[in-house]
Amino acid sequence: MHKKLLLFILIFPLLIIAQNDSIIKGKIVSEIKDLGGVHIINISNIAGTVSDNQGYFTIKAKVSDTLLFSAVFLEKKKHVVTKEEITEKLVLIPIAPSTEYLKEVVLTEYPDINAVSLGILQKAPKTYTKAERNLKAAGTLKWYSPLLIPLGGMSVDGLINQVSGRTNMLKKELIIERKEILQEKTLDYFDNEYLIKTLHIPEEYVDGFIYYVVEDVPFSNAMKAKNKTRATFLLHQLAVDFLNLKEIPLKVEDRKENLSQQIKEDKDEK
Repeated sequence: MHKKLLLFILIFPLLIIAQNDSIIKGKIVSEIKDLGGVHIINISNIAGTVSDNQGYFTIKAKVSDTLLFSAVFLEKKKHVVTKEEITEKLVLIPIAPSTEYLKEVVLTEYPDINAVSLGILQKAPKTYTKAERNLKAAGTLKWYSPLLIPLGGMSVDGLINQVSGRTNMLKKELIIERKEILQEKTLDYFDNEYLIKTLHIPEEYVDGFIYYVVEDVPFSNAMKAKNKTRATFLLHQLAVDFLNLKEIPLKVEDRKENLSQQIKEDKDEK
């Protein structure tokens, strides 16, 4: 009786560990040096995380849970958690580099040779910015797992992006990228000299003013429509608002100049 009780006392903690989630600390081992951004998802409890640049990660799991490792530069790998790994200080996960991962190649020698000039396409295909390509790739359904049928047949890639919050992150990156493009376009239309001498924006406030104007929807729409006349008119209004917001005093002659310029632009707009 005593022996059975002692055996039960020794085995009971192991049973508890096997049935409850534990925090597993692991490290991905691969020939790839930078292992940041590898998505690790516990298919058994739909929990996910992302590795750091050295491949280290932590995730909740229990014995017999299946961990899925996914990244564009690594082969997809499934790993079943063992009883021994629950108590290990660090679990090593070897993963081979992806044979489909290719470095980006930019062709610059013959920019005029393309699918349209060669007669392959009748018109140029839609081009995407880096952020747009990343977001489009995140939504691509590549392969399916029978374990995800209860979730409507969602792809494993889509599930990883959803659990890790990668899709939301990419959407935010796209918004930031579009604003940066609009900032560059605004400075192409209206250089620093114009902003300082014509709109009377102090030089140290030029960058802040550009950030300010791209947040204005009517101005952004005018720039997207390449309507420079309306964009100029709105820019003068925004300059006055910005100076008032920053409590920057404007000389009387400068106010008159701004007012006359707005009236002129208003007439041109009409």
